[in-house]
Amino acid sequence: MSAMEGCHTCGLVVRRDRSEAQPWDQILRTPGVDVVHAYNTSLPGWIVIVTRRHLAAIDEMNDAEEAELGPLIRDVSVALKRAVQCAKTYVMQFAEAEGHSHVHFHIVPRAEDLPPENRSAKCFNYLGVDASEQLSDEAMNEVTATIREHLVATRAWVGRA
Repeated sequence: MSAMEGCHTCGLVVRRDRSEAQPWDQILRTPGVDVVHAYNTSLPGWIVIVTRRHLAAIDEMNDAEEAELGPLIRDVSVALKRAVQCAKTYVMQFAEAEGHSHVHFHIVPRAEDLPPENRSAKCFNYLGVDASEQLSDEAMNEVTATIREHLVATRAWVGRA
């Protein structure tokens, strides 16, 4: 997979390629995408689906990446609902943050009791939080183990990379 210099997201893909990632940072790897837990969040189950090759926009996806994405978004959403018992999931794609202009999809759990001031796009209040508020590796590993178990049992995702 090609990496773009200066892209933090590409650097994270390379780290996974070198087997230097925590379990939460490699929930699932397919030929086209990585499924990971967001590293700078206070919200358990904030999942990110990242294209493995650098793409600046969705229209740059090839047929294989596109064919994989739809079923994977659905399967991750189902697994996430089971893992954290949320009411539904939000799916967002912007690729605008500094160092992250690389196509990635946020799959975010929306709890039944999520305060109104943190609903919809305001859920980003839970991302980019201070280190003292960020989930621990252990907390992320716990929730992502459940998600991975579901994905392993669904469509035989594991082993496709």
